[in-house]
Amino acid sequence: MREMYQLYHEDCIEGCKKRLADGSVDLIITDPPYGIKGHSLHKHYHRKEEFVLDGYIEIPRKEYAEFSRRWIEQAARILRPGGSIYVVSGYTNLLDILSALRDANLREMNHLIWKYNFGVYTKNKYVSSHYHILFYVKPGATPTFNTYCRYGAHERAEDGRAANYADREDVWIINREYKPGRAKNKNELPRELLKKLIQYSSQEGDRVCDLFLGSFSTAKVAVGLNRRAIGFEKSERAYEHQIREMEKVKPGELLPTLRTPVHKTLSNQGKAWSEAERKELLEKYKALLPTCKTKKKTIQQLSEEFGRGYFSILNVLDRSL
Repeated sequence: MREMYQLYHEDCIEGCKKRLADGSVDLIITDPPYGIKGHSLHKHYHRKEEFVLDGYIEIPRKEYAEFSRRWIEQAARILRPGGSIYVVSGYTNLLDILSALRDANLREMNHLIWKYNFGVYTKNKYVSSHYHILFYVKPGATPTFNTYCRYGAHERAEDGRAANYADREDVWIINREYKPGRAKNKNELPRELLKKLIQYSSQEGDRVCDLFLGSFSTAKVAVGLNRRAIGFEKSERAYEHQIREMEKVKPGELLPTLRTPVHKTLSNQGKAWSEAERKELLEKYKALLPTCKTKKKTIQQLSEEFGRGYFSILNVLDRSL
């Protein structure tokens, strides 16, 4: 199992220089220190931290811009052309990270919002209950993005919406995980969040890197999804505890937990519309609409009948109505 991961008790900037060649990593998912005195936040927000591992290493605010520039410079170097990076950040020092990503010549793909449960309670301002996830790629090759790895193109959610479309919207509601009575790190990304990122932006056997391992969650999920993990953790206490926990992770153990997308081939998908088909579609749409009541439900029914995708039918109707 050890061949599936290389995890080091080192500073990530010096560790990258020493251990990782240019273009040697397929995907980076990382949650750097936030530069907001994270080692003492529990005093202000009444967090119970008796099971939180000591040794959280914070970055002083005055050093944060330079710190961000240096580690992101290394991240861009080790990432292969077409490789992806996801950076999880709060809002306080977000500008520093955005500037560093821009200066590293990485291309922005999405600015995702992760909405979680139970934000930090405040009385005199709005409750903070989200993080930013910055999705960038390294230019030079086609990025890996597995569009239909979780939902097929024609699957529907319980509310009738296109499930694939909903899953790829840029606001995600994923709850934090709670581990009462168990040793843990101060901030841990939930497994469902990591599974989603790794599914969309990598293949089995790819090399997934986390420059700030913390709880080793990225590494654990990567190996559990049959990817190779590499990363760095500076805190001795966190490293010693989590490296033992890694020995319990079996390669591929999370693969059975993934849902299998339902792929459906439409008989006329991709074919050009004839004038006769356009006319027939318009007539049937007008006849069905009073029964189906909404445009969306009407198009869904017509999709089955005409063997066409939802947006193909929508485009024809928008031009005709």
